[in-house]
Amino acid sequence: MAEPAIAPAETKAPKKAGRKQDFSTEDGWLTRTAWFSRTIYWGIHASCLLVFVVGAPVEALALAAGTYVIRVLGITGGYHRYFAHKTYKTSRVFQFVLAWIGCSATQKGPLWWCGTHRRHHRYTDAPGDPHSPKEGFYYAHQGWVFDSRWEGTPVEGIKDFAKYPELQWINEHHWAPPLVLAVLCYFIAGWAGVVWGFSVSTTLLWHATYSVNSASHVWGTRRYDTDDTSKNNWWVALLTMGEGWHNNHHYYMASARNGFYWWEVDVTWYVLKALSWFGIVWDLKVPSAEIRDGGARRVLREAA
Repeated sequence: MAEPAIAPAETKAPKKAGRKQDFSTEDGWLTRTAWFSRTIYWGIHASCLLVFVVGAPVEALALAAGTYVIRVLGITGGYHRYFAHKTYKTSRVFQFVLAWIGCSATQKGPLWWCGTHRRHHRYTDAPGDPHSPKEGFYYAHQGWVFDSRWEGTPVEGIKDFAKYPELQWINEHHWAPPLVLAVLCYFIAGWAGVVWGFSVSTTLLWHATYSVNSASHVWGTRRYDTDDTSKNNWWVALLTMGEGWHNNHHYYMASARNGFYWWEVDVTWYVLKALSWFGIVWDLKVPSAEIRDGGARRVLREAA
């Protein structure tokens, strides 16, 4: 078998229990004020009820769809596949664009998000995993967000990007991109634009993202025999533009493409591929056919 072009999943360290994070300047005042950030979180959820007040004008619905799609790509193509896993390369300018769009999803800064995600892969389904479904479905879905152990930025796990001052700034001021987005929604479609384009869109995006941590570790199919509970879930893949092919991802996390086969819809991959045609991103990593088929053959043998 030919030598793989890129390394598969990183070697896991011994499992260790998580500890309470120490907050510092890279986390920003909002993270250090837990009661206020949680009030904002639940307030955005509650503000979705204002749809019964503002109605559903077409421009507001279109804004909701647009902000959802763009910010999903900021999380999947930016935070996840670029910052957390370095599955492709880009310029420093577009790197900041990705960080800004991802941060506008109101899921904190790029250093926190990606450092925490790397920790998930290092300790998947074991002590130290921030959102293991073994702690319960609700905890894996969103309960972990309120666990003080994971509130601080794990700088030691994201040193490669923590060296950039602009990323340090956006990580510390992670409230700024969402606020800018909310203001833009107001100028585009008034208060209906804020409710639909920010509140509803953000809430749906939160739970779509969370479903990768919860649903894709509970429901679905397993093509590859990974040492975790990751599963391929088609409806999560549709909601998250490709992240639901989670067993594929845990098998070979260095890939910019989560949907390994043509029938596994992966919109994020299609967008990254299109960006590569214009030289905006490059060196997109994908698994070789031999790596992909190694797991597929295992399933066929078991089914025979």
